[in-house]
Amino acid sequence: MEKTNAAHAFATLGHPDRLAVFRLLNRFAPQGVRPTEIATALNLKPNTLSHHLADLTACGLVTVTRDGRSLYYAVNLDVTEDLIGYLALDIGRARPDLLSPLASTKDTAMRDTDFDVLFICSGNSARSIFAEVLLRDLGQGKFQSFSAGTRPNTELNPFALDVLTRNGHDISGLRSKHILEFQQPGSIVMDFVFTVCDTAAAEECPPWPGQPITGHWGLPDPVKASGTDAEKALVFAQTYAALRRRVSAFVALPFDTLSRLSIQASVDQISLLPHTEPKG
Repeated sequence: MEKTNAAHAFATLGHPDRLAVFRLLNRFAPQGVRPTEIATALNLKPNTLSHHLADLTACGLVTVTRDGRSLYYAVNLDVTEDLIGYLALDIGRARPDLLSPLASTKDTAMRDTDFDVLFICSGNSARSIFAEVLLRDLGQGKFQSFSAGTRPNTELNPFALDVLTRNGHDISGLRSKHILEFQQPGSIVMDFVFTVCDTAAAEECPPWPGQPITGHWGLPDPVKASGTDAEKALVFAQTYAALRRRVSAFVALPFDTLSRLSIQASVDQISLLPHTEPKG
């Protein structure tokens, strides 16, 4: 990255709100986010956010695409990589004392067994519970799965429990848990942390110990489904099916031959799987 472009990027990120927008978009990467959702998550006025997004786009850190009437803003991963590389390699001259915190994530093949995986959503009553159980039962002993919520409910959703039961999963011992249970001293160091709802992805969260691979597998909240009980049950079943496709694709990855970089790319691709089964 040229010095002029780097200076422009650093100056753009020098505003606290623009930095907050950029950090939020990185948590959703590689997917895009609509301005209304960014404004709600960060409590920014729409016109103020519009200026920040224009500045971030102008310096190349963020891209914008249109889908129908909606605009979606996403982090430009290539430019972000260049900026981080410029900071570490050009400014920092690759000093080992500066790069040592990154050494633990060196690009080597990951082990093939005993991965610890955490799924996060807001209520921890349906989506993250689905993902926890699916990975537990489809993972063939290679994974230890957990789930938590940023604002967990006191009880699991009965429609979710019914879906799990009908699909042959053991639901004994399942409960809603707060994310803080996994952020205490001595907590299990996760290898993967996935958010399965936009609310959880937008929540401010400190970096996870061990720098796990992260992914955003956001799905609509089935708890908000309206209509008859049969119609609600159908939405829960569709959410379960969508997460089953994602978890199945994740479990099938050849972890023993893939580097961290390749696994991250695979996790990003899985996030782009359709929410519903393609017709035809």
